[in-house]
Amino acid sequence: MSLRLLIIDGVVWVIGGAFVGFVFARQDWRRFAAPGPFTTLRAFETRQRYERGLVVRVWKDLLPEAGTWFGGISKRHLPRRAEGSLQRFAAESLRAERVHWTLLLLVPVMLIWNRGWLLAANVVFGLVINLPCIIVARYNRLRLTNIRRHRT
Repeated sequence: MSLRLLIIDGVVWVIGGAFVGFVFARQDWRRFAAPGPFTTLRAFETRQRYERGLVVRVWKDLLPEAGTWFGGISKRHLPRRAEGSLQRFAAESLRAERVHWTLLLLVPVMLIWNRGWLLAANVVFGLVINLPCIIVARYNRLRLTNIRRHRT
């Protein structure tokens, strides 16, 4: 029974991830030009906190970059400093953050058929896979905010 559920869970994560990524990639990047109340960067979020507290610069390049899979752009490196490319990069980073927050919504779906250790494993899996991507997306947007601030 557990092996069957584990396989079902894996299929749900893969298909759910591909579906969510595809749906978000089909939306115009300009739709992600402004963050919403949930994705707005907070005053306590500073580049130093991300770099020193979370050591983002050490591990961020170890994450896979799936931004190009469905026609988006890579967020592996900051683009040239032309304003349009920085705007697009910020929007793509926000899109990535929203994709990973949406993927975390698969965890409550797992409540339908999982109990005990399998449910706990899915919660841990969802957090371990998605939170680093959310952190990097927020860090990238914070870096862009700092670049824009220094330009004006």
